[in-house]
Amino acid sequence: MSRIPAIDPATADAKAKPLLDAVQKSLGLTPNLFRVAAQSPAALEALLGFNGALAKGNFKGKVRESISLAVAEANSCDYCLSAHTAIGKGAGLSDSDIAAAREGRATDAKTAAIVRFARSLVDSRGHATDSELAALRAAGLTDGDIIEVVANTVVNIFTNYLNHVAGTEIDFPVVKSGLAVAA
Repeated sequence: MSRIPAIDPATADAKAKPLLDAVQKSLGLTPNLFRVAAQSPAALEALLGFNGALAKGNFKGKVRESISLAVAEANSCDYCLSAHTAIGKGAGLSDSDIAAAREGRATDAKTAAIVRFARSLVDSRGHATDSELAALRAAGLTDGDIIEVVANTVVNIFTNYLNHVAGTEIDFPVVKSGLAVAA
């Protein structure tokens, strides 16, 4: 049950409306996550800016979606698991790729290192070890890539926590966390 309501884009205030209109134009729909975030236009603007900047970063959609799935599973966020399962399929992830990402795994070594690190960041509350950084570098990540993994992880933690606090109504085919993941 929603504890913070989603704003109707048609009746949004002057600050939130253009942001929600931009989401609609970009995605072809306005997911409830963004409609809830619109309760604070500053938070919505920050979320959109962070996501927009990371979309222009070093990682393509499949990798960013794998990070999102790994973090959502680690944080038991059913809204984000549902959204990123649908978005991940659209980005080209297979069902087995999605299942692996949720478990912090991937078939290629570089993506596996990335999602394993993202899960570890959630579990350790951001405390990375020297050996984790060495493993990332051995998998071919630059220091800039490592920073982008942190950034992608953090923006997903924000959306996970927002959905937990708000009780955001899931508007994608529902995927539940903590269930056995079929690969």
